[in-house]
Amino acid sequence: MSYYLEYAVGLKPCGLCLLQRACLALLTGVCLTAAVQGPGRLGSFVYWLLGLFCSLAGAVMAWRQVLLQSDPAHQISTCAPNLPDLVASTSWIGVVQQMFKGTLDCGQIAWTLFDLSIPEWSLLFFIAMTMLGIYQLLRLVWTAMRRPLSGESSRRALAGD
Repeated sequence: MSYYLEYAVGLKPCGLCLLQRACLALLTGVCLTAAVQGPGRLGSFVYWLLGLFCSLAGAVMAWRQVLLQSDPAHQISTCAPNLPDLVASTSWIGVVQQMFKGTLDCGQIAWTLFDLSIPEWSLLFFIAMTMLGIYQLLRLVWTAMRRPLSGESSRRALAGD
């Protein structure tokens, strides 16, 4: 959807939008790798943990942009360098920190759907993925704890078996 809004509608993404895209790309990569590999219990736990980390990072980025859009006058730095100059002169941690501070582009609401802006939709998605990741991790831990330590089956045998 973000590529459609950028290339078909003509909206230009800000730094926080690009960070959210990166988190979404990482989350998608983790999910696709897990789907192709078909991991066991430990692998599933690792993949869900990686997915949870990506969705939490995306939620933090989207939450920051929602805050910038709610009160842009007090929180936005007006003179931020453009991205190519910033990448050439700073480490990648400095680039992320500068992008997290926000620019004037981050505080503008250029498009809405059902009265929610793009970062608000992104925040809802990342929160849903975070909740799904927490649920799946807890489910994996719960089933691992219920498994007997010996080689016996965890299911009860029926009298007719």
